Amino acid sequence: MWNLTPNNPETVYGGTFQGNISKWTKTSREQKSIKEYPELGLSIAPKHAKHRYNWNAPIISSPHNRTIIYHAGNVVFKTTDGGINWAKISPDLTKNETDKHGPGGGPFTNEAAGGENYNTLTALVESEHEEGVLYVGSDDGLLHITRNGGKTWENITPKGIKDGIINSIDVSSHDPATAYIVIMRYKSMDLNSYVFKTTNYGQTWTKIVNGLNDPNGFVRVVRSDKKRKGLLYAGTEIGLYVSNDDGAHWQRLKLNLPIVPINDLTIQDNDLVAATSGRGFWILDDLGLLQMIKPNNKAIQLFKPKDTYRIFGGTSKAVGQGQNPKNGVTFDYFLDKEADTLDLKLEVLQDSKVIRTYTNKKHKDFKSWPGGPVKPQILPSKKGFNRFTWDFKRDALPAINKILIFGGLSGSRVSPGNYILRLTLDDNTTETTVTILPNPAINSSPQNFVAQQMMLNTIESTIRDMHTAVNQMRSTKTQLDTYAKLLKDNENAKSLVEKGETLKKRINNWEENLIQAKQKTFQDILNFNNKLNAQLIHLKNYIDQADPKITNGAKERFNDLMKDWKVYKKEHDAIINTEMNAYNALYKSLNIPALIINDKK
Repeated sequence: MWNLTPNNPETVYGGTFQGNISKWTKTSREQKSIKEYPELGLSIAPKHAKHRYNWNAPIISSPHNRTIIYHAGNVVFKTTDGGINWAKISPDLTKNETDKHGPGGGPFTNEAAGGENYNTLTALVESEHEEGVLYVGSDDGLLHITRNGGKTWENITPKGIKDGIINSIDVSSHDPATAYIVIMRYKSMDLNSYVFKTTNYGQTWTKIVNGLNDPNGFVRVVRSDKKRKGLLYAGTEIGLYVSNDDGAHWQRLKLNLPIVPINDLTIQDNDLVAATSGRGFWILDDLGLLQMIKPNNKAIQLFKPKDTYRIFGGTSKAVGQGQNPKNGVTFDYFLDKEADTLDLKLEVLQDSKVIRTYTNKKHKDFKSWPGGPVKPQILPSKKGFNRFTWDFKRDALPAINKILIFGGLSGSRVSPGNYILRLTLDDNTTETTVTILPNPAINSSPQNFVAQQMMLNTIESTIRDMHTAVNQMRSTKTQLDTYAKLLKDNENAKSLVEKGETLKKRINNWEENLIQAKQKTFQDILNFNNKLNAQLIHLKNYIDQADPKITNGAKERFNDLMKDWKVYKKEHDAIINTEMNAYNALYKSLNIPALIINDKK
């Protein structure tokens, strides 16, 4: 058992069997033993020890004052000075059955290490609403409460419980008088679930197990949702169950969670964290869907995701390790029917401008090549609930056919702020807002992000204009080649063909300064010098970092590249306004038909 003090995460309290407890501090990387009465319990019968401790003896800090630490054996201890001094604030709160305190303990397992002592406290919690209101449960089925910091205690055990391990106690975040407890009786050869709810500080209890009827899936822990009243989570011997009606009905929530015992559950940053037996920690990212879901007749529902930190990092996992969350804003949506044959579209808006678009349609004509575009993500569109992640990025930059673009074509990442998700299924549209928060570990200001985003937007706009212009000019060259082929034997059109060749040369000279067409593989980036577009993309990637502060060198490079582009943009406009106009005027004066029949074979 251990406890990380929330307002001082560098201090950890941890315990093992026999009531051993230590305080560990990160700054010194040392631990200090602070057991209330440090006797050696090995080979000693529990009846000869001063106190009895469960192997998982509870250790908690007070939600009202994190310097207050509670530790429970067969009584409850309290310290306010890090374990230098302990005060006993309760009598023995177990059944204290002395016939079960012989050598090795009992009645479960006879062993001399002190890990199987009986008549010990196994669960302890202080109400987040009221200081000094503590619930404590034992491994022999007793539940007590104090409402005055331990001065007096009351037995509030639910009626009809012969024995059992009180494994979890949870006080509702929405009502100080409501609490939930779980009693496990598997060590008494009873695999049924025992979950109880009180709404009056334990004066009366209601059993809430409807739906928890798997013969091998008894409940180990129940936690209540912090945002939605009546939403409960149950960890069982075989997985996770959920109730949205305060325990009146339960249903299995499997997803990709393996069949595994869940020993404990906690909610952190609106994620549900499950501690399992033998399969590590599992996290259900963002409980927003379960908190907001309500029956209705809408064709589509889009659920507001939790605020997302602008944190970048890899999502891959090493062998034997878990998977990191995806980068970006993860959200859920509901479709009332299979929509694979319908048009589903997601738009991300910054203010009123669409900056990213996804659809559920596969791009049949999609082609790529080394250094070419990445296949677009497909928006899931199955009936029921779907989950998707927007990766913080704007739409990808346009590609140039068969041209390797060193540095990639992905859009840059947005800054912290509010964005709109707009989901459209045929004629049905729904929207929600999302908030991206700055990485708290990075020292930055809103002004830093404004400057970063202005430069990134300018660079991307320039690359879009550049690639679009190159594609247009390449289309123009294709048309010029076609007319040259069709008119090569037409003496009257000789001047037009010659003008077309001159125009092509000028376009080629212009293009060669913007892109490197000789690069076909990534090895070629060493063989043929990179041009203006690669230099701009390199600068974009250099600036598009988690830390938004722009270096003076980046500012200088940006100004130099913008000056270069200004020259080639001017040449681009001149080609269109002079050379192309002159070609079109000559074409028109020759009265060349739009359709040309070539008799040559």
